[in-house]
Amino acid sequence: MSTPIPEVQRAYFGTGATLDVEFRRAQLARLREAVVRREGEILDALKRDLGRPHAESYMAEIATLLADVDRARRHLRAWARPRRQRTPLALFPARSWIRPEPYGSVLVISPWNYPFLLATAPLAAALAAGNCAVVKPSEAAPHTSRLVERILGETFEPAYVSVVQGGVPETQALLAQRFDYCFFTGSARVAKLVMAAAAQHLTPVTLELGGKNPCIVERDADVALAARRIAWGKFINAGQTCIAPDFVLAHQAVKPALL
Repeated sequence: MSTPIPEVQRAYFGTGATLDVEFRRAQLARLREAVVRREGEILDALKRDLGRPHAESYMAEIATLLADVDRARRHLRAWARPRRQRTPLALFPARSWIRPEPYGSVLVISPWNYPFLLATAPLAAALAAGNCAVVKPSEAAPHTSRLVERILGETFEPAYVSVVQGGVPETQALLAQRFDYCFFTGSARVAKLVMAAAAQHLTPVTLELGGKNPCIVERDADVALAARRIAWGKFINAGQTCIAPDFVLAHQAVKPALL
């Protein structure tokens, strides 16, 4: 039986290569360059999977990712720096620090509604923090998922970043392995399964799920502007956005005009 991916990555992580801040910044730069170089292919893949216009895909997925990467590269040295903390008197004469440390091998499970961004943005965060990563793209967006695999395969070594394709069986097989952290974006129903599987190894998780998102319109609001912005937020990506407006709370004085 072949060695599980997280064990291969944990061995690479054990070399200490990913701990160096300049190494992390360089890998983020490589990711950025790869995305910019394949921009047209990414937009075409998203069009084939979702029918989404190129301009919307660029704004919602590519530009958002690049902004995340740029911010991480800009602030990474400060984020990784140990910070002195006050020490309780009972522990005198000790000194205290907070030292940010990576986990090791991180599993990223992404959904179909933003199939490029939600595969690569958590990946960028994991790499910025000094981890290795395994990305499981959504099988419901096959053109984008295959392109994600090609881009990451051409950019990183498998012991550092790997991509696993497939559906429910492959996801279950991944979750049965012991990762050091798991990041899942999707439904609350599937999130319960992810959390239950991670609990078998005491693996910490981040679950990015849907929500109920109110828009509040006060009586002094610019009603036309509010209406346009609420509609834009609701209809972008055909409404398939976890932070899309879900309901409106409007002051009774502006309710008729808003409607």
